[in-house]
Amino acid sequence: MISFRSGNAVRLLENGEQYFPALRDAIDRAGQEIFLQGYIFEPDETGRSIAAALERAAARGVEVRLMVDGFGGRSFVAHLMPRLLENGVKVLIYRPELRALSLRRHRLRRLHRKVVVVDGREAFVGGINIIDDFHADGPAHPRYDYAVHVQGPILAPILASAQRLWRLLSWVSFRRRSHQPLGAPAQTEAAGDIRAAFVVRDNLRFRHAIENAYLDAIGSARHEVVIANAYFFPGRRFRQALVDAAERGVEVVLLLQGVGDHPLQRHATRALYPYFMKHGIRLFEYQRSQLHAKVAVVDGRWATVGSSNIDAFSLLLAREANVVVDDEAFAAGLRASLAREMEAGAVELRPSDWRRLSLLQRALTWASYQIVRLAIGLAGYGGKH
Repeated sequence: MISFRSGNAVRLLENGEQYFPALRDAIDRAGQEIFLQGYIFEPDETGRSIAAALERAAARGVEVRLMVDGFGGRSFVAHLMPRLLENGVKVLIYRPELRALSLRRHRLRRLHRKVVVVDGREAFVGGINIIDDFHADGPAHPRYDYAVHVQGPILAPILASAQRLWRLLSWVSFRRRSHQPLGAPAQTEAAGDIRAAFVVRDNLRFRHAIENAYLDAIGSARHEVVIANAYFFPGRRFRQALVDAAERGVEVVLLLQGVGDHPLQRHATRALYPYFMKHGIRLFEYQRSQLHAKVAVVDGRWATVGSSNIDAFSLLLAREANVVVDDEAFAAGLRASLAREMEAGAVELRPSDWRRLSLLQRALTWASYQIVRLAIGLAGYGGKH
């Protein structure tokens, strides 16, 4: 069960346009300690800007602890890490990768969280990597994603999680325990009136926590389930939960990628479309730019924002982090944002769209589906997942 805490302030941040200025401002306010965990930290204009803010913090005596995934952060290691280390930022690399990622299970266990904690008083959790929102040769609109800025009692589990992973990776990296105190305590005084919970997925105590949070919410839904997810390839339990909700009269809406950066997975996801449409689930593909969001709203009250995709690699392998909110006003804001994006940038798919596909397109979709299933099986996960 999710452990909700009352008395929080939770602010929704849309895309990097809102997220990065807020993040830089928080880093520039820091007086004691910063934890930053991320998957991608690119040496582009955005990455250099955040790196410079971290350097400024270290220069004024802030303890800056930065953790970046070894696969997603390969460019970071080559281009940004040396200068950050020289300027007093402490850096740990999660599972350094010197060659292409294989299907061996331990190599697929990545750090996919996007979590920042500043002075134990405020935190950011979401799906936004440290990377430019725009590509010079890409769509005219920014990458579509969300994060939240939080304050209040929820800081306790967020900070504890950041400290625990830092200590663990320090021991793994140096084969000795870190005895250096981890500074600023969590400031858990009430900051608002929102009930919220911090939910992580790891390989020990919380292997199914995020998936179960989704399943519990979908299982209790009575009116509407809206999910926007970048990489959507759910297992049997999740698919069945969506179908069961639709069959008891819940309107189930899925907003998925139309402009993808992983064509194989996008084609594999499309193989599930006929099954979902047959059971009355509405499908939208986002065409305005690359959809990178991992959010949901259920019955206009339960909402989640985080890093976890709905596929085996996120739900069963990667370290992920989501904030779950039980609040009508917050859920209404996220639902309205999703509605605007669906109206402006998405196309609803119909069963007739599938029937119009050529045999070659259907064969590509079917083959992609089988390849992704095989990859999941080779990684050691199958059956109901």
